[in-house]
Amino acid sequence: GALGAALAASHRLFGEPRDAGGLHGTGRSDETDGSNEASGSSGMDGPNGASGSNERTARAAAPYKTPSPAPGSARKGVAPHSIRQVERDGWSERADGPGGDAMQGAFLGPEFGPHEVRAALDAAGARYETLDDGALIAATVEALAAGKAVGWFQGRMEFGPRALGNRSILADARSPTMQKTLNLKIKHRESFRPFAPSVPRADLSDWFELDRDSPYMLLVAGVKPERRRPDAEGQDAPPGLDRLNVPRSDVPAVTHVDYSARVQTVHPGTNPRYHALLEAFKAKTGCPVLVNTSFNVRGEPIVCTPADAFRCFMGTGLDRLAIGNCFLRKEDQDPSLRVEGHEDAFEPD
Repeated sequence: GALGAALAASHRLFGEPRDAGGLHGTGRSDETDGSNEASGSSGMDGPNGASGSNERTARAAAPYKTPSPAPGSARKGVAPHSIRQVERDGWSERADGPGGDAMQGAFLGPEFGPHEVRAALDAAGARYETLDDGALIAATVEALAAGKAVGWFQGRMEFGPRALGNRSILADARSPTMQKTLNLKIKHRESFRPFAPSVPRADLSDWFELDRDSPYMLLVAGVKPERRRPDAEGQDAPPGLDRLNVPRSDVPAVTHVDYSARVQTVHPGTNPRYHALLEAFKAKTGCPVLVNTSFNVRGEPIVCTPADAFRCFMGTGLDRLAIGNCFLRKEDQDPSLRVEGHEDAFEPD
């Protein structure tokens, strides 16, 4: 039938798929989805909704040094052998130098210059101030350290299933209430949904049981034992979902109930502005870890344009918006611009 013909065409183009044991030796090709089930994330692809290549693969089979899925390889019809090709030609164990991150962060989407950003904000009636790079980072760090949730819209949009620091909602991972706040007041979804941490690569092994690059937020690792709070599982631990309200580590907003986290390592060579923000947050607080979640609400795609970002800002509980070098405070905005009913626009997942 049609399915058989499609599979035959795929095999002619790419060659027969090798052992379908999956990249982790589990016997399940769906393990290439970036641990979406384990993390509770949506697995939604980037703006183009697809990944993989139509190029003929002529290279002979070779061992893979990094058996981890590439960005955009959620379960959206991507053949396992196509994923392996992207893996081999893309990022490996190093994010710099030979054999490194050939995708350079997968920032393949549109970018908006200063004039375009200001024109969009002016057209929307936004009130903002334009800051130089240092002042922008300082203002953002000040807001994050004060417990504010910040929309961070910078440079080119990411490709793939994760926000990687260019279309992100950021928050302080040290806050024991931030997970619930982000879910209920900003993402408009169930309070138990987990979030992932961003950390500079140089600080990774001080906070997580991982010592390899994870630039695409696809690897899960344990929080370091010295950062955990083992009393969270004591005799007085609450049952069920109430366990999520018990701080489990020094960064409770990104720590799962089993003390794991889905980690993104941030590298100065691929995202210098986001890396500088993390370093500045560390300098102020002693903690280099931030919550990083996609800049959107439940049921909507990640924001793409400055107009998208401002609309999401005004329709959620976001406190600050850093869009290019423009910095916006929610309390400065015209109340009539508030987007009402945003939380009721989509059916629950």
